[in-house]
Amino acid sequence: MTVKIDIFTKNLDLTDRLNDYVMTKVSKLEKFLDEVDECRVDLSYAKTARNANDRHVAQLTLRGKGFILRSEERSDNMFSAVDASIDKMRRQISRYKGKRDRGRGDGQTIADAVTHGFPEALEPEEEPSTIVRRKRFSLPPMDELEALEQMKLLGHENFFIFYNANTNEINVLYRRRDDTYGVIIPIIG
Repeated sequence: MTVKIDIFTKNLDLTDRLNDYVMTKVSKLEKFLDEVDECRVDLSYAKTARNANDRHVAQLTLRGKGFILRSEERSDNMFSAVDASIDKMRRQISRYKGKRDRGRGDGQTIADAVTHGFPEALEPEEEPSTIVRRKRFSLPPMDELEALEQMKLLGHENFFIFYNANTNEINVLYRRRDDTYGVIIPIIG
């Protein structure tokens, strides 16, 4: 890839063999999606996992203009976890490209509708002890179906905040207990 690939580890030593393996595998994603601005690979060993087959965790995050794609897989071996994460990312890229090619109905793709950057952690000046992180992020306009698709692509399980292009309001999409979805429409009052 022409983009720099950042590899981070937790509870794990990054050997030259593992580093070369990850770089080789991730760089092959360029032929599927060439609009990537940032690529992050997180490798970790979760020694507290109940199942010994789930201790090696490989997480891959691709960011570009108008999208964030993330995949995470667990295995008993780091190399197989990386392979599974790459395969999952290929499927997500395929879904994303299909959604993007269908367009938004107004002639714009999701990537064209985004005007600002991506979520970035803010350094607060003074925080109460209960708030441990603040995030600021852009809300590209999308309809409810696009928000649902983006929620699934990002791997968010419970909720997703989006700017509803149809109503010009900020909405919250959430998963209900019966595996259906609901939308919260806040009213200032």
